[in-house]
Amino acid sequence: MLRTTARTRHALLAAAATLLLSGCATVGPGPSEASGLPSGTAAQDALLKAAEHRLVVDCLEGQGLSLTSRPRAPDDDRTLRAALFGAGPRELSVTLATGATVTAHTDGCLAGARNRLYGDQRRWFRAQVVVDNLRAEAQARVGADPAHRAALARWTRCATPPGGSPHSDRPGRPVRADPSDPPGRPNPAVAARCSRESGLDEVRARLEAAELVTVRALRRDELTTYRQLRDRALRRAAELPATVPPQKGPTHS
Repeated sequence: MLRTTARTRHALLAAAATLLLSGCATVGPGPSEASGLPSGTAAQDALLKAAEHRLVVDCLEGQGLSLTSRPRAPDDDRTLRAALFGAGPRELSVTLATGATVTAHTDGCLAGARNRLYGDQRRWFRAQVVVDNLRAEAQARVGADPAHRAALARWTRCATPPGGSPHSDRPGRPVRADPSDPPGRPNPAVAARCSRESGLDEVRARLEAAELVTVRALRRDELTTYRQLRDRALRRAAELPATVPPQKGPTHS
């Protein structure tokens, strides 16, 4: 039980110290150095992360809780989790074009910190979720493209051994139906050769680049909101008292 509790505490600490960032979230330049704010994306992310962590820590301390204190019982972890992430039904929900649904609480110290930084929690949540999943949406559109389906069919024919299932290394042994799926027991050399001969990698790269442009145009409103609220959060983060850098912990997933 002690080991489980320690892992939970580390996960909570890591989650509180991490903004929902991804490669797709880079949508353009932020405030300039003339405004007194960092101009690079990495520096801006660090400022936002530190500010969010500071607000979360202050919120928890106001409830007599801490991310670093050792819990006395499992109930302490549940109390901390509720204070940090919120409790009860999740009030925020966004269903993406991919079909996935992302939800979040409007209460809890993490939600409170983001509401203080971004000003409108609901607008920020929707914009952030959509922007963070732009590449996933583009990839879903690639999968439905006839050119991709044709290239994948060529790859399947190439990687199917005589008398075997697609992508198996022996007759009758089923493995992946697609080279991007989690591997069973594929032959890497065969997979790589078939990707070249079928043109699958080239088709995917070309289509994804084009679909990402399309998706960004489709999600123009969310991208605009994302930029506006992020710029606002950067200004508010810079106005906070000196922040304490978030402690490092294991990656929260």
